[in-house]
Amino acid sequence: MQEQEFRHLLGKVRDAATGGKDAWSVQSTGEKLAVAVTLNRFDWLQAMDYTIAEAIERIGPEWTTMIPAVARLVLDEAQEDDFI
Repeated sequence: MQEQEFRHLLGKVRDAATGGKDAWSVQSTGEKLAVAVTLNRFDWLQAMDYTIAEAIERIGPEWTTMIPAVARLVLDEAQEDDFI
């Protein structure tokens, strides 16, 4: 995993997780697709007229392999915030 790309994707996911669709809508197409898949927002994929398979193809292998780790990290952060 390239650290810079991981941090970039993580930042985009965090932005959308906290800012919702408004924060997500200003991202590039590839970023939006990766974020939607990471956050399990298939309604966002549908709004872009993408299937899961098409989104994965567009995202590419580098970011696709990062999605599980980013999703776990964001989920862990959200769970920690609930306990504070």
